[in-house]
Amino acid sequence: MTLGGTSRPLSELLTTFHLAAVVLDPFTHESSWLLDTARRILTAFSEADVRVAFVLSGTDAEGAGSFMGPLADEILSLADPDRSFARSLGLTTLPAFVGVRQDGSMIASAEGWNPEAWRTVASDLAELTAWTRPEIPAPGDPAPYQGTPAFS
Repeated sequence: MTLGGTSRPLSELLTTFHLAAVVLDPFTHESSWLLDTARRILTAFSEADVRVAFVLSGTDAEGAGSFMGPLADEILSLADPDRSFARSLGLTTLPAFVGVRQDGSMIASAEGWNPEAWRTVASDLAELTAWTRPEIPAPGDPAPYQGTPAFS
């Protein structure tokens, strides 16, 4: 669901481009610690042949907008109130960084904030789109952490 309240199936987001998404649980402090890092990574792909988005799991459009603040105006931000997006991708831990092909299959995923795993997802996306992979980790990024359960 967009923050404007429009509900769309994942297939509509994939009609033109692959998807690179950072899935966050807005009810954890750890998700807020990762916003700047995720923004940097997604922005690096914003000109590539991939749609970039934040997906806020377990909250409605209003809650997602409140969590994202002005960042929601920069990068597509989606609310996933019933956590169906995370469930459909088989995610068990958030935050997560995922790449999804236009056919809906997974390119790669990383769960928790594990910079090396996120770098692998970014590398796979960069290779697929003939783009430059962003530096992960970069100075100022938070220390690695396991994350929290995607479903509680």
